[in-house]
Amino acid sequence: MSSYILACKPAIGLYGQHDPSAVLFENGRPVFGIEEERLTRDKHAVDTFPERAIRACLEYRDLELPDLDRILLPYDPQLRSRIRRHYVSDAVSAPGIARKVSALEETVVDEIRSRFFPTRQVETRLESIGTPVPPVDCRSHHRCHAASAFHPSGFDDALILTIDAKGEYDSTVIWRGTPDGLARVRTYEHPNSLGLFFAIITEYLGYRMFNGEGKVMGLAPYGERRPEIEHTLRELIDTGVDYDVTPLTKRWGTGYGVEKLEDAFARPRNDSPGQFDQWEKDLAHTAQKLLEETVCEIVEAYLGACRSNDVALAGGVALNCKLNKHVRELEAVDDTFIQPVAHDAGLALGAGWLDRRPDAVEPQTTVYLGPEYETDEIESLLETNKIRYGKPDDLEAYVAERLADGALVGWFQGRMEMGPRALGARSILADPRTEASRDRVNRYVKHREEWRPFAPSMLEDAAEEYLIDGQPAPFMIDTFDVRPEKVDELEAVLHPADDSTRPQTVREDQHPRYHRLLSEFESITGVPVLLNTSFNDHAEPIVNTPTEAIKDFYGMGLDVLVLEDVVVEKQVERLDDVLEGDAVAGTASE
Repeated sequence: MSSYILACKPAIGLYGQHDPSAVLFENGRPVFGIEEERLTRDKHAVDTFPERAIRACLEYRDLELPDLDRILLPYDPQLRSRIRRHYVSDAVSAPGIARKVSALEETVVDEIRSRFFPTRQVETRLESIGTPVPPVDCRSHHRCHAASAFHPSGFDDALILTIDAKGEYDSTVIWRGTPDGLARVRTYEHPNSLGLFFAIITEYLGYRMFNGEGKVMGLAPYGERRPEIEHTLRELIDTGVDYDVTPLTKRWGTGYGVEKLEDAFARPRNDSPGQFDQWEKDLAHTAQKLLEETVCEIVEAYLGACRSNDVALAGGVALNCKLNKHVRELEAVDDTFIQPVAHDAGLALGAGWLDRRPDAVEPQTTVYLGPEYETDEIESLLETNKIRYGKPDDLEAYVAERLADGALVGWFQGRMEMGPRALGARSILADPRTEASRDRVNRYVKHREEWRPFAPSMLEDAAEEYLIDGQPAPFMIDTFDVRPEKVDELEAVLHPADDSTRPQTVREDQHPRYHRLLSEFESITGVPVLLNTSFNDHAEPIVNTPTEAIKDFYGMGLDVLVLEDVVVEKQVERLDDVLEGDAVAGTASE
């Protein structure tokens, strides 16, 4: 008989505010996982309990809530008391008597809840899904991040860094991982938070905390060293292994830090997000440099605590692929593993793995944990909506030809990815060889800033040919420099400022159909690479269902939509011109 554990990350009350998710473990192995945003269609699903995600997990194995052995929460409210003084200080600093009183009352209520009723808020919400509610256990936030990085890494012994805005009381934690589990080596307590530091820079540049940090990372290579900016930041904060960013982060949120930057630089925050002058680009460059400097010095200082030179990373800051590149390239580092669901949505994975011996967890090579849809139900949906479609005899060859001809393709195949990156299951694809291809995707499909780069998918065995120090990189969470002789073949997927790229490498066993598509494109063009970006419009989550894919297809500048075995063309006559005989499927429009 199978044993089932549900790990869920809420985004309510004491448990954080964003990226709720749920993962179902069967006999210790994750079999289904999904982020709540994919179901609510509200990006990051802020202040949301993951009820839909939990129900989706249960439905995957036809379970009721009482069938679960237990439920795990990757946050332990009782640990919040370790920085009680900070919460009180934060409340007292609120402006105005009324705000102070309100903040202090909220602090007291949270303290009572966290000490005496740490799981009650979640148990109440679970009762609406089913009763009796199974036992609910809490796990430390950063320990769950650490397990998500180390347990599936394949490392026997490693240095682990978990870096984010805040756990219960900790913001950066250094761990040692061994076959026996995790040992905490050093803790940087909140508010000494690298995640919050970078969030403040993000808000000062006009983007939003927990949403725009990746854009600031992408902006940084357009900047240059400007000594006066670096001097001012170094006057405000200390970097390196004993870093101290609290002069900016001492109050929760970003408002206090943004005001400090406005005073220090004598210029207001950017109120036109997406539009930057050179000074703002230089600030992004400098902030990225200081982040990289600090994390790399920590790695170098603490590798001696381990018997190997392998490093594993998780936490929201580990989504910074430029940072990950610098860690990987350190002379003292042999290998790295970055949890692909590095942000808070990945905490559910860590919670489910945490109680297992790390050497009993299979190495993680994919993130295809979400729902999938059969071709029959897709055909029925298309026919109901009078949408003409085709079923090519050789789907991959047909799509590769269209891509080589310059078509922009929506690609919907198999189980949906968990995490922020589309990895060939819910992707928008294009020819990687020209800047025009990149610009068309930015302008007509993604509707976003034209300076932002795209990433490639490539056959794994081509990594060394195209990338300096190329190696398997299946998750689009690390950055590589492109070999100079290959730059002209990858113009659409290079960062324009430094010719770097953030690749996904693909093996046949990871996604057979996607591997075949890349191989077909190589046979036509000689280039085993495609531009791959997430299948969603600007500011919305990645599509989950065929209906959402169809809606986005007709609302974006895509030319072709591929839904499992089925092809839809905006120029419907192409189905007659290219597909013959039985390859053309009838619809209600015929």
